[in-house]
Amino acid sequence: MLARIKGLVRNLAIYGLGDVATSLVSLLLLPVYTRYLSPEDYGVIAMLLTIEAVAKICFRWGVDTAFMRMYYDCADQSGRQRLASTIFFFLVAVNGSLLGLGVWGSGWLSARLFGDGDQALLIALMIANTFVVGFYFIPFQVLRINEKSRAFIALVFGRSAGTLVARLVLVIGLQMGVLGIVVADVLVTGIFTLVMTRWFAPLIRPVFSKALMRQALGFGLPRIPHSIAHQVIGVADRYFLNAFATLRDVGLYSIGATFGLALKLFLSAFEYAWTPFFLGVMKEPDAKQIYSKVSTYVVAVLVLLVAILCAIAPDLIRLTTEAEFHAAAAVTPWIALGVMFQGLYLVGSIGLIITRRTSRYPLATGIAAAASVTANVILIPRFGSLGAAWSQTIAYATLAAVTVTLSWRVYPIPYEWGRLARIAAAGAVAFLATTLVPAGIGPVVGILLNGIVASATYGALLFVAGFFHSGELRVLNEVRLRVTTRTGPPAPQPETNQVEMAGGLIDTPPEPPVSVDSPARRR
Repeated sequence: MLARIKGLVRNLAIYGLGDVATSLVSLLLLPVYTRYLSPEDYGVIAMLLTIEAVAKICFRWGVDTAFMRMYYDCADQSGRQRLASTIFFFLVAVNGSLLGLGVWGSGWLSARLFGDGDQALLIALMIANTFVVGFYFIPFQVLRINEKSRAFIALVFGRSAGTLVARLVLVIGLQMGVLGIVVADVLVTGIFTLVMTRWFAPLIRPVFSKALMRQALGFGLPRIPHSIAHQVIGVADRYFLNAFATLRDVGLYSIGATFGLALKLFLSAFEYAWTPFFLGVMKEPDAKQIYSKVSTYVVAVLVLLVAILCAIAPDLIRLTTEAEFHAAAAVTPWIALGVMFQGLYLVGSIGLIITRRTSRYPLATGIAAAASVTANVILIPRFGSLGAAWSQTIAYATLAAVTVTLSWRVYPIPYEWGRLARIAAAGAVAFLATTLVPAGIGPVVGILLNGIVASATYGALLFVAGFFHSGELRVLNEVRLRVTTRTGPPAPQPETNQVEMAGGLIDTPPEPPVSVDSPARRR
């Protein structure tokens, strides 16, 4: 079990490094962007992103998740190529028609969202770009399944870095505004698609299987209502804020939400590593114990990150944006809390995938979407942007509660409820402790001081509450010793590179290129 967890953490670190590096550059460039883009421009960008979110669902048909699940059932490389080719040609045929419809209706959509047809070109380019990107999941998921995390993150980082450079040139150098943002994405996608042909080539053959396509749609179609409801949860706040307020309010809200969504750096990296991990473990006799242990660790990290982010948000926004954007800090903690509930949903819903009960996803997301719409209608007219942020938190909390309950009923996992309760209490107290930090200090000092207070309080409370097992304490002490003796000679290591975790010794030989249970190793 511990070797499995170690592999998950390794892949999580690799996936996370690429996201952190790219997003850190984006964050550092935010003071530059806010000099060239107004709050109204950010409002337009936020609405375009909602169109992209809906288009992704329409172009996927739920077969992206079906592809990964069915890949594990393929007996050989020929079967995997048949699966990939079948889904690829289906998407080419069906989504080509949807692309034409979307481009044709871009003027109508612009008039409905912005009051005129001036943004029709932006919408058409956004839809076309989403159509092309909709095929990338095929090679990317194969890289994830085979634990080629370094190749995966190199591709993701390369595309993100190229997009950043292109946006700098077009938005700042050529001063193209929002059009520069969209054109940069299209240009980079065109170049990246040529690069990706190397990874498509081993997968795509001139074959098509109606039986496989029926299976893929049978698995994936029930997730479409789920995905639509999920996007309602994710974008309803922008639509209602645009309806009840102005594009400027939407833009300020999107800036505050961007900082709250920074927590997704960890969550997205975890998701990349998590899905192939739990699918690879699901047939092992101690699978539920592994899921329980990992869930505790993930929740512990999520709560700590939320406490820190909520504490430093005002100073972080003061440091990185112009004065007209500083009011956005009010919504950041609530958005971060919503992302934490997304993490709980992600960790706690795996039973529905393992047991193939995906038809229950729409029920959970439908309830959460209804909660989102209701909360937005009630709260936004009265509280504006803050009401939109509260609606996000309410919606994702509902989604987590309902989905975890449905998943647990079909695949009960013995969660460590006592430890989870101590995590929640420690996180709340850690955030409250930061309110004692003096106000009015510089943003850099404020970020450092609030971050230290939150993390130190959190760790101390968990220690005092007896959260850590003896083996975990030994690991933490070993890390402390390594840090404090970093300048001295390295400590001798056993030949087997043994590591103590959770009270036991495990042998960790040099890392294999794939896991023991991956399809590549079984071959």
